[in-house]
Amino acid sequence: MTATGDPALDADALDAAFAETMRRTGASIGALYLLAPDGNLLCLDVLSGVPVEFASPWTRVPLASPAPVADAVREDRLVWIGSQEEMVRCYPRTAMALPYPLALVAAPVTGARRWGSLLLMWPATRPPYMTQRERGNINSSCRRLARLLEESAEPGGAAARREQPRAVSAGTGRREVSPEPAAADYVERLPGGSCALDLEGRITYVSSGACELLGREAGQLLGTLPWQSVRWLDDPTYEDRYRHAVISREPVSFTACRPPNHWLDIHLYPDASGISARIVPTGDAHAPPSPAPRRTTPTAVPARAGRLYQLTHLAAGLTEVVGVQDVVDLIADQIMPAFGAQGLVLSIAEAGRLRITGHRGYPAETIRRLDGLPLDTTFTPAGQALGSGIPAFFANPEEMRRTYPEAPVVSGKKAWAFLPLIISSRPVGVCILSYDRMHEFPAEERAVLTSLTGLIAQAFDRARLYDIKHDLAHGLQQALLPRGLPTLDGLRVAARYLPATRGMEIGGDFYDLIRLGDSADAAAAVIGDVQGHNVAAAALMGQVRTAVHAHATLGTPPDQVLDRTNRLLTDLAPDLFTSCLYVHLDFARERVSLAGAGHPPPLLRLADGATRAVVVPPGPLLGVDPDAVFPLVEIPLTRGMLLALYTDGLVERPGADLEDAITRLAQHLADADDSDLDGLIDTLLSKAETTAQRLDDIALLVLQCD
Repeated sequence: MTATGDPALDADALDAAFAETMRRTGASIGALYLLAPDGNLLCLDVLSGVPVEFASPWTRVPLASPAPVADAVREDRLVWIGSQEEMVRCYPRTAMALPYPLALVAAPVTGARRWGSLLLMWPATRPPYMTQRERGNINSSCRRLARLLEESAEPGGAAARREQPRAVSAGTGRREVSPEPAAADYVERLPGGSCALDLEGRITYVSSGACELLGREAGQLLGTLPWQSVRWLDDPTYEDRYRHAVISREPVSFTACRPPNHWLDIHLYPDASGISARIVPTGDAHAPPSPAPRRTTPTAVPARAGRLYQLTHLAAGLTEVVGVQDVVDLIADQIMPAFGAQGLVLSIAEAGRLRITGHRGYPAETIRRLDGLPLDTTFTPAGQALGSGIPAFFANPEEMRRTYPEAPVVSGKKAWAFLPLIISSRPVGVCILSYDRMHEFPAEERAVLTSLTGLIAQAFDRARLYDIKHDLAHGLQQALLPRGLPTLDGLRVAARYLPATRGMEIGGDFYDLIRLGDSADAAAAVIGDVQGHNVAAAALMGQVRTAVHAHATLGTPPDQVLDRTNRLLTDLAPDLFTSCLYVHLDFARERVSLAGAGHPPPLLRLADGATRAVVVPPGPLLGVDPDAVFPLVEIPLTRGMLLALYTDGLVERPGADLEDAITRLAQHLADADDSDLDGLIDTLLSKAETTAQRLDDIALLVLQCD
């Protein structure tokens, strides 16, 4: 399809379809997220039912983040959350940011390609389930939105996105009408005070009784936010009650003190068009029944409620990062957009200098100029901020130029926040957020950034330690695994090692191919698995591999190789179990001899495609019993035969039967193309679904006789 040529018409059609979806589903809040051109970020495009300010911390959602809108796109499925309890269980980070009773659905907007995600929310009063009819309506609406996006797509297929999210009225509320005199008289006769607020929080109507109780004239209140025009309501606890009412659409009440000691009960009654508020003195006999919320809303600290939940959400994300690159990515993908920054420099204090470990929004030449500055540099404020431990904020280039005249020229930015990363009085590094335009830093934003800096410092320091340990252990393991396998006439080989995706990503799985003798009439293949995923497992793996290699090169039969290695490990008493499978290939006699120590059986595929597991009587694990016996098995060595040796990480799954898994692996091997053994390994790994999180290492060695 082609675009209409009029972006305004295209946008109007999309907004109309979005609003129609909300009306058909009865949703109180809706949002449309569109994928950024790089496909790694969801950007908020359309919003309805709440102020845009509510969504400002989440206008950009990384596609990899654990959030309903991201999961819907990434997994191409409808995500339904029927209650706050389910939200806490499935999406704890989202639950911290939205601690209100509600139900929501996130659905992928997909047509000829993935466009984004549709988010719909309802009050918790709706049933905690979704009917097939509702699912059909939502899926149909997503297809319609996808068609409209395809029709308005820019050259190259990208969706035409707006600079800022657009607020759209779904038309579900009642039409505003001018109050009739009789209605106004009716309100004035009621005891206490009455006022109305729109969904943005602004006061649209106020009675004389409310003016008297609030201590302000009508002209001072109309069109304002209560926590701005009434100073004693400037408390995040009260603002949070308002947010609770808007999002949950449930009545909410709270008590506030008008100085010096006048206590007022304030009752909020929300719907899709706004909020009606009743204000009465505490204990008034004419007060309406208190509409207690379904659950207590947490009390906040002195900061705007939205910023508080934003800080909580970002803090939860920082607890999940692992390596330094994860910290950089989280700051770039979530913290930068949350505070409107366009540039990032993350530096570490090392050997008296500031070494840049991550950056965004800067050309390479600028990074080279800034990298390696001394800690006492006067070129930028970074050294001063780190030395004093006090953040530095510069709203425009002139402020920066007064003390650091060269910095604005080199940086090319217009505003900066220099945030020192300090842990227990120990300087760790500096996080710099920068802006392409001049940017004021109000006190509230400075307070949130300063609080967030401590969390970044903890995550950054923890990530550095992890990277150091990981690099050390990974280097040890790579040094112990064979750098390459020998080339043998008449034998094709391929091997693969995949670490576990949890822990330090190292382990004790190993493999080897050993040339026996000078005539190349024999070879030995070995595969094993040392228990654990740490440095101790990798070190023991090296000892086992060395012992097997030493005994094998002497021409020792497979059962004796395992026996002697077992005695060595028993003497070492490593407190770790080791499984092993040893295969001796005798090309002159055309025989294959095998012995195993608690290891999964190898798979044999003959030239005609027949595939089965080789029955190898299991001996005990190595290092357990010094007198253990390892039975020997022989099979014919035939042209075209293929042997697959593997560790249990390829077949073991929680709750799955091991024999069934080995049978399935044999079937996959039988169906695989053996013209390219590396491709064959790729096939086996993909069929075994090893691309997701792996709880165990995987080693795989494939041999084929020509």
